[in-house]
Amino acid sequence: MTDERPAPAAPVVAGLRERKKRRTRDALLRAALLLFISQGYERTTVDEITDAVNVSQRTFFRYFANKEEVAFAVQDLVESHFFAELQARPPAEGPFAAMRGAVLAAWDTVEEAISEVVPVDLYMRSYQLIESTPALLAVHLRRSTELEERIARLIAAREGLDVDADPRPRVAVAAFSGVMRVTGRLWGQGEDTSVAAIRRMTEAYLDQIGPALAADWRRTPATDRG
Repeated sequence: MTDERPAPAAPVVAGLRERKKRRTRDALLRAALLLFISQGYERTTVDEITDAVNVSQRTFFRYFANKEEVAFAVQDLVESHFFAELQARPPAEGPFAAMRGAVLAAWDTVEEAISEVVPVDLYMRSYQLIESTPALLAVHLRRSTELEERIARLIAAREGLDVDADPRPRVAVAAFSGVMRVTGRLWGQGEDTSVAAIRRMTEAYLDQIGPALAADWRRTPATDRG
């Protein structure tokens, strides 16, 4: 007699469990961001977040260490997306070309990744919240410094350099990151808060790094360059 016993159901059960965990985490994240935006980050409590999702505090802390981690959860995703794009750039590209290509490619594809977690417009508003909340902005600057160091080490490895002996990777990343901060701030102050808008601004400002470093700005104004 042929043995036709059904396959073990453990993988299916595990898959369902993981999807349920993800739905709970995403629900907490959406609720937290909505509350942060509507009433302010500092005024929002963990109890309010859990009440909005109808779960316990214990469940919240199973997914997030604190409110700060929630506030930057989607930003973590965006930064990881950029870092992965940078790692995938062709080895022959120079440092600035690689960083420019990576950030533009990230903006081209990250919208789908964000929308799997929260609505894209909710993320964009939460980014504006970070820029306008002193406590979060301080954390954002610290996190940016840590990300810059990771990028500098990756750039150094691409170029076969010792990042602690050769200053060029950190200098290049500092210039690139400065442009990112400027475009993020200006985008946040504008009326168009779409992904397309920040991508356009990022590209335009990155393309001005060369002209900004030119010896004589009067001879080559940015507006006259093709």
